[in-house]
Amino acid sequence: MADIEKRKPEFVTRDGVIADGKYVEWLGELKQRYQRSQIKAAVFVNRSMLEFYWSLGRDIVALKAESQWGSGVLQQLSLDLKKMFPNETGFSYRNILYMKKWYAFYNEYLIKMQQVAAEMPQTKMQQAAAKFSHQPGDELEMPEEFALIPWFHHVHIASKSKSVDEAIFYIKQTIANNWSRSELEYEMKGDLYSRHSSALTNFSDTMTLPQQKLAQEVMKSPYQLGFLNLKQDHSEDDLEEALVNNITRFLLELGQGFSYVGRQMELVMPDGSTFVPDLVFYHTRLKCYIVVELKSVKFMPEFVGKLNFYVSAADELLKADDDKPTIGLLICREADKTTVEWAFRGLDRPLGVATYQIEQIVQRTILEDKLKKQKKK
Repeated sequence: MADIEKRKPEFVTRDGVIADGKYVEWLGELKQRYQRSQIKAAVFVNRSMLEFYWSLGRDIVALKAESQWGSGVLQQLSLDLKKMFPNETGFSYRNILYMKKWYAFYNEYLIKMQQVAAEMPQTKMQQAAAKFSHQPGDELEMPEEFALIPWFHHVHIASKSKSVDEAIFYIKQTIANNWSRSELEYEMKGDLYSRHSSALTNFSDTMTLPQQKLAQEVMKSPYQLGFLNLKQDHSEDDLEEALVNNITRFLLELGQGFSYVGRQMELVMPDGSTFVPDLVFYHTRLKCYIVVELKSVKFMPEFVGKLNFYVSAADELLKADDDKPTIGLLICREADKTTVEWAFRGLDRPLGVATYQIEQIVQRTILEDKLKKQKKK
């Protein structure tokens, strides 16, 4: 340390350094290590803050603070905490209200989950551990996974969710997809919870359980395509062209894991006949190709035959040995559940049918057409 302090002022240069591959590799490792330490530090700080917010909300509920000290107690609490911690920004009256509502929103649900867990059969070791770690009167702790997302994500989720099940869904999706706040708000506005896993599929009959569950979670219905500038009477070609021109936006709507492979990949058979599937994707989590067929009309049973054919072709010509079986997804204007289920019978390829919506754009187009007609008159 003393030698460093005695050194004369000098410019720091790269002279005398041989930056070979090993140095570059070490530098890359240092970068990753430092980034991981930053993430860990951020998670630790976020966890500590959220645990305090949770405990404060729990106190307000458990103590029945407003009944005990009057309706203005939370405003007074805000003033007192800001006085004690003048450099902190989280003690506004509005934020304290959020803490109370956040805890109260999950309180009853988590108590029920604890009761269910307590009623489940346990080994003697688990029972002993439970007696040691959980004494009567213990406070309800914040779930571990809550610490993995920021505070205002929690505020938005708890404020906009219609049920705790919906809120838990968005918490898990935020963690899995690393959503920013704006991405979370977009997905909640689009009601991903209701659309999630709503596609009609035959996965239960054609896939093994782990893959089946993940594949069902990946599918949505309806797909929100309001970002496309389409007229009400658009054709399949119009739909496909618009999606390809907006492929980045379409990939966001499809969800995490979809990678665009190609469009109109010509399939030539030995007899010279040619077939052209609309869109081909690869899903990085499912480890399989997904062939997408587009229809701008109501579902018809014959659509499934062609989709099944394209899935077979992808399995034969695209699928690698370590890939999972290809999935076929038909996206159409409307679909009757019974018609789809009957069309799936007897097929051993994993297929799904979903619908799409463009109502917002359609309404705007209709209004613009009406204005044009009025001007002509």
